[in-house]
Amino acid sequence: MIRLLTLILFINLFFANLLLAKDIIPAANRPALYLPLLKGKNIALVVNHSSRVGKRHLVDFLLTNNIKVKKIFAPEHGFRGSADAGATIRNSRDKKTNIPIISLYGKHKKPTKRDLQDIDIVLFDIQDVGVRFYTYLSTLHYVMESTAQLNIPMIVLDRPNPNAHYIDGPMLESGYRSFAGLDPVPLVYGMTIGEYAMMLNGEGWLRGKVKTKLKVIPIANYTHQSHYTLPIKPSPNLPNSRAIALYPSLALFEGTVFSAGRGTKKQFQLYGDPHYKIKKFYFMPRPRAGARYPKHSGKRCYGRDLSGLSMRSLYTEKRIDLSYIVDAYRNYPDKRHFFLKNHFIDKLAGSSKLREQITHGVSIGKIRESWSRDLKRFKVTRSRYLIYR
Repeated sequence: MIRLLTLILFINLFFANLLLAKDIIPAANRPALYLPLLKGKNIALVVNHSSRVGKRHLVDFLLTNNIKVKKIFAPEHGFRGSADAGATIRNSRDKKTNIPIISLYGKHKKPTKRDLQDIDIVLFDIQDVGVRFYTYLSTLHYVMESTAQLNIPMIVLDRPNPNAHYIDGPMLESGYRSFAGLDPVPLVYGMTIGEYAMMLNGEGWLRGKVKTKLKVIPIANYTHQSHYTLPIKPSPNLPNSRAIALYPSLALFEGTVFSAGRGTKKQFQLYGDPHYKIKKFYFMPRPRAGARYPKHSGKRCYGRDLSGLSMRSLYTEKRIDLSYIVDAYRNYPDKRHFFLKNHFIDKLAGSSKLREQITHGVSIGKIRESWSRDLKRFKVTRSRYLIYR
């Protein structure tokens, strides 16, 4: 009898959680809150393939509702979200609507006065994954600077962050600012992109401490502990929830000789290198859509397959897992060449400390301890801008 009651309780909780997940409504799907603000205005959009209202692209939805969309600004991976990481994105026109598309990646990362000429409102709607070096954050930062300097209001349509349930990792130090990280936040910052925009304004992190006229349209029925499966890949090499959960840990391999699975069907769910000492598992990267020139293309990469890890364990861990990069370093024969010569790892980590700690054999516990004071301070800052609890 007790087992039966336990089973019934489990089933009820399971379906209750499913219902809660279905009830989460991204801001784009709440048009009554933002369409009245756009009527009769000239609108510029900062969007990509993830900017959806149900199954329709936001651009198409706004045009159907007689909103004057004058320009589209495209971030890394482009308006359609299919370009390789780091690939040059050129200005063009949308084939369907003939609206001009201006790239905000490459040398032209920030909208100019000319770009925003005759624009009344800038509308930002891009899916984030909650990691500091995911470059859509830097795009948000630069767009907010431009709108503030030109006194143009900005609206952010908020979306759930699948990694918003924890805060972890080293802080970005000012000397290591780049497009892979502009703001003094930890590697995983536990905020939606709308909350983050409010923090940029409130903390005076925009150049000259300017403040944009910001309005955040909130998500409905959402908390930072909500389980939310993204309905569309946020970028070409984050194909599923497991990759998104592992991304904060495995993207550190981008600063090393190791592959994190680009050029396979398990991007950011594997790691390996031809010279990794343990030969139990291997994969072979090949050119693919979103990874035309993958690291170690056509070579056997020995390493570890993490694609079998349960989502429950990844969700409840609530921390970056440094054991992967430490394992790779320990089992790589030529440690002098493990980290790339350009020290890109420092831009990803936010300083040179993590690289130095790993090379000096500092324990994972001690490395994590070195973050604790900064994380406590950041949590106080973060708390001032939370829309969701």
